[in-house]
Amino acid sequence: MPELRQDYATKEWVIIATERAKRPHDFLKGRSEPPQLPPHDPNCPFCPGNEHMTPPETFAIRDGTPPNTPGWRVRVVPNKFPALVPNGRPQRVRLGLYLRMDGVGHHEVIIESPEHDKTLALLPQWQVEDVIRAYRARYQTLNSDPANELVLIFRNQGERAGTSLVHPHSQIVATPIVPVPIRRTLYEAERHYDALGRCVFCDILEHELECKERIVAENRHFVAFVPYAARVPFEVHILPRQHQATFGELPDDQLSAFAAILRLVLRKLYFGLKNPDYNFAISTAPHYSQGEPHFHWHLKILPRLTTPAGFEIGSGMYINVALPEENAKFLREVEVPEG
Repeated sequence: MPELRQDYATKEWVIIATERAKRPHDFLKGRSEPPQLPPHDPNCPFCPGNEHMTPPETFAIRDGTPPNTPGWRVRVVPNKFPALVPNGRPQRVRLGLYLRMDGVGHHEVIIESPEHDKTLALLPQWQVEDVIRAYRARYQTLNSDPANELVLIFRNQGERAGTSLVHPHSQIVATPIVPVPIRRTLYEAERHYDALGRCVFCDILEHELECKERIVAENRHFVAFVPYAARVPFEVHILPRQHQATFGELPDDQLSAFAAILRLVLRKLYFGLKNPDYNFAISTAPHYSQGEPHFHWHLKILPRLTTPAGFEIGSGMYINVALPEENAKFLREVEVPEG
């Protein structure tokens, strides 16, 4: 029988299509080895030596070299083709039935490494820590502006995930509004807290640690698991054990642990599933909800192994053709090489 599962935090339903479920190894069929890339591409705007091809950097981790020159380890620049721009007026204007406002905000690119051929999964631990440090620094800066109601950090890996440049990079967008899906998640989290006096994500984390069957990896400060109502095959969530409403609250002594578990999960996906395309995003409370007891920031990884079709588009409900428990077991057992 097919199974309907409800996400405990969002109350959204997912169909687990057990009658046509694929085993984890089925997703490897027809997949080839990742293409080899050069360590440097003279035409890539993100490669060292091409700093003039991007807008001036807003942040960088460097080895003592001047801004906008080579010698950086991580570099953050405004997106050359931004979805939102910092100049404009954030006031809403009524046009008949409709509301509009200027596309005010920020859109930046985090260039994760000087090496053109290294995806985040292949970077050493210290480099992933640098990336997380850049994430947090830019999040805190953008979140300090009250005009930026939400700051979203995300990564698109591969063509099916929407990437246009192969050089390893993430993006950060600050918006003057909170989108409806995020408001809905916040609303459900607040309802849970009002009813029970507990964070819904803390409750999920406690339950997953107790039952163990969907855990992928864990360390002292973070836990990675396949959610009970996973929307796509091999979806993974990473949560801090300590309650933190916003990503900006990530303390210094937990930054290395977050980098370590993110790197480990990405390596398991890379080596276990032959470098699948994926999206990840950090779900965090909006600017005005810092320190709230009902929300708990987390990172979601959604591999692009299947394609949403008419039912998903028409209903807004996902059909997952993989069993979350089997996916978690597969990822737990993936042995990743040292390095």
